[in-house]
Amino acid sequence: MESPVVYFKDLFSRGPANEALKGGTTSRPASALQIMIRKEIGDMVRSWRFIVLLILILLTFLASMYVSLSNLRTAASNAPDPNRFLVYLKMLTTSDGTLPSFHIFMSFLGAILGIGLGFDAVNVEQSSGTLIRLLAQPVYRDNFLLAKFISPLMVITALFLSLGLMMIGAGMLITGVPVEAGEFLRIMTFILLTILYVAFWLGLSIMLSVKFKQATTSALSAIAIWLFFTIFYQIIVNLIVKACLPDPAFLSPAEVMDENNLILNILRFSPSQLYTDATTVLLMPAIRSLGPLTMEQLAGAIPTPLSYRESLLIAWPQLTGLLAGTVACFALSYYLFMRREIRT
Repeated sequence: MESPVVYFKDLFSRGPANEALKGGTTSRPASALQIMIRKEIGDMVRSWRFIVLLILILLTFLASMYVSLSNLRTAASNAPDPNRFLVYLKMLTTSDGTLPSFHIFMSFLGAILGIGLGFDAVNVEQSSGTLIRLLAQPVYRDNFLLAKFISPLMVITALFLSLGLMMIGAGMLITGVPVEAGEFLRIMTFILLTILYVAFWLGLSIMLSVKFKQATTSALSAIAIWLFFTIFYQIIVNLIVKACLPDPAFLSPAEVMDENNLILNILRFSPSQLYTDATTVLLMPAIRSLGPLTMEQLAGAIPTPLSYRESLLIAWPQLTGLLAGTVACFALSYYLFMRREIRT
């Protein structure tokens, strides 16, 4: 890795690298945070790790779009489906069973992307000796940690925005159907939600990279947490519920609904469950609730898609839950890094 001193040699002096005379005025030098962000982005996009993850995301996206476009005519001709005329949302949710749709893929790949970009953000710098040399410059510790978090987040944002706009452009070229304002808002919110989901795993992996000195330990810990919440958490919850709660056959309908709501609320401690619930509501406007409904609530309901505002209100708790988890992980990383001794 190139020495970080090179990036700061003219930052705090009035050297030629910081002076650009335009009409007698001197340009303002870049801040230390901006320089570190540019350096991190440059190192990231040139690394083989990011190239492999990028190829994996692109192949998944292209495969999902191919399957959805191949079955788009069938999905649009399904008369009982109230979402059949929402072509661009169908491109993200339609599948023939051979491959999952793109938003299902991202519940798995988003975590891998976040972990892959952040599991060695801090400990590899300290083990290689560049962290001491970097912080020997007149820069703050919080700028270093912010650069480690903001840089991959900017790259992820550019990646998913490009994929979303590419999907919309390909859909307009293939189908000739213009995208509606409601569909565009839903797709942009889905992209924002995906970025937030990846940011949670990125913040968690950065926290583990601060906690553990070895990159392998932080990577294995992050993968173990991901596997626990993705696979084992639901199994454990079902076993505990079956052992502690009474048999639903001996309960009234109201008690069964309360029990199901309790199980759903416990499952929503998993980030992947929050992401799946929110994306399902945003990309399938006909869904009116994320929990069980009684016959009285369904009586008189018109099977029409909800508006964007109504779907956003249903998915808002999941959005705030992911945001709170991301902020909590980064705040804990900040606390641990500020109290860490970096000279040993």
